[in-house]
Amino acid sequence: MASSSAATTAQNLRTILLGVVSLVLYIILFSNENAVLEISMAKGWGFLVPIAIAFLFSFVHGAFTGGFWDMLGLKAQTRKEPKRWSK
Repeated sequence: MASSSAATTAQNLRTILLGVVSLVLYIILFSNENAVLEISMAKGWGFLVPIAIAFLFSFVHGAFTGGFWDMLGLKAQTRKEPKRWSK
């Protein structure tokens, strides 16, 4: 039972850490929005900056959200067998 509790605690800490990282990323983005806009409007490869930011936010926030729902005990219902079309 102790290993399950330790795993749960580690998952909770990971979720809290990802939540803090997500919050920090949003603070950094909003405090530097003018710099991000200038870089993204510049000629060359600057258009990739918002795309990279979106991927980073998507990964961190998605991992946090998944862990958050797991902490609350909400899980998607899974089927044993895929639903088939009847012939």
